[in-house]
Amino acid sequence: MDPLPGTEGPRIYNLFPLLCGSTRQWEDHLPRIKAMGFNWIYLNPFHYPGFSGSLYAVKDYYRIHDRMWDGSEAGLRELLQAFCWRAGEFGLSVMMDLVINHTSKDSLLAGQHPEWFMHNPDGSLHSPRAIDPADSRKVTVWGDLAEIDYRNASARTALTSYWGELIGHFIDCGIRGFRCDAAYQVPGEVWSILTRFARFKRGDATFFAETLGCKLEQVAALRSAGFNYLFNSAKWWDFKAPWLLEQYESFRRIAPSVAFPESHDTERLATELEHQGHTDPALIERIYRQRYLFAAGFSGGVMMPVGYEYGFRRKLDVVRTCNSDWETPLFDLSGTIAKINHMKASSPVLNEEGPMVRLPVGDAKVVALLRQSPRSGGGWALALLNPDLTRAHGARVDELGGEVAGGREITPGHEPQTLTVGETVMLGPCETRVFVNA
Repeated sequence: MDPLPGTEGPRIYNLFPLLCGSTRQWEDHLPRIKAMGFNWIYLNPFHYPGFSGSLYAVKDYYRIHDRMWDGSEAGLRELLQAFCWRAGEFGLSVMMDLVINHTSKDSLLAGQHPEWFMHNPDGSLHSPRAIDPADSRKVTVWGDLAEIDYRNASARTALTSYWGELIGHFIDCGIRGFRCDAAYQVPGEVWSILTRFARFKRGDATFFAETLGCKLEQVAALRSAGFNYLFNSAKWWDFKAPWLLEQYESFRRIAPSVAFPESHDTERLATELEHQGHTDPALIERIYRQRYLFAAGFSGGVMMPVGYEYGFRRKLDVVRTCNSDWETPLFDLSGTIAKINHMKASSPVLNEEGPMVRLPVGDAKVVALLRQSPRSGGGWALALLNPDLTRAHGARVDELGGEVAGGREITPGHEPQTLTVGETVMLGPCETRVFVNA
């Protein structure tokens, strides 16, 4: 489901609730999130968890996690309504994680409706598992989770009704968007019913499909499910392999996508870089700038987790992270991120997803990505990237094709420049520059 023409793509700030404390403390972050130019806040599960304590092992969907409770007599509904209302004052929409492919094994739902779950031959609840595609002997089993069974038609009907009521409840709390965890694990026809119901209740309800790590055919099965956005895998691109553009082309025919430089599921980028031997704070900061600018320019939407702007190193843990894990900043990129988000918001082509190609460049180090607007008018955006961490490289405009001549630069921190035939655009170490023609 495409967004409306002229709609700004989502610029999402992931407010990881365990790190940010109680719902009252979440509100303290709103002014700076707004100042950085985000228009969405994404909350990981805030529900009461099962015995493992994992945010993604939900025991009670209608009760708040103890560590997010503010000590008042208010329940989840009242606390969430207050936060969404306050976020709205800052022009921020709130999305929540919607986890409906599994629950905790000790969930209220499993106790009330065991027939809605998969079972092992001995009758025990079946745990979801994943097989490593590179080595089928490696199997990951999430023993704290109970896998929901959508195979039985009557159970599927009852489940769909239950999830519809849940979605309606949180829309009433002020939630506008839903990040659908492991969306490919739930039948597309179930999503189709749920997305239609949500939009009947709230016309601008927005659905984001978490599809990382699945096969393209699994994503294709969601074509008619009603998702507004998919999450792409740009974070793992090496700036060489063709797979990312193949994924982009496949995804955009279903819905535009969202890129991110790191997430709650990944190691912090600073930690990854240190493991690779990069310890110079100035270099790490340059890489952070490039990765966020690349993510913001690559696809219709962009997301980053709390702490990215400060170079935090500790991985966000769905069980153990707590408010006291807030770190001393390595740097502060808030101003840079604000400028990049403004660049994205003010350039229509950066909020749309038309065909994208990699252009040949004489200097093999330079990556040139040209994205066409899917709307009429021939708009385009050109991103030039230098992944080299130590040396500058250049791209001659006449090697990029005649259509880019006359494009203007919109890169934050650069003086406006027009692309001229015969000119060489120089990129410093680990630098990205963005040009548009409108």
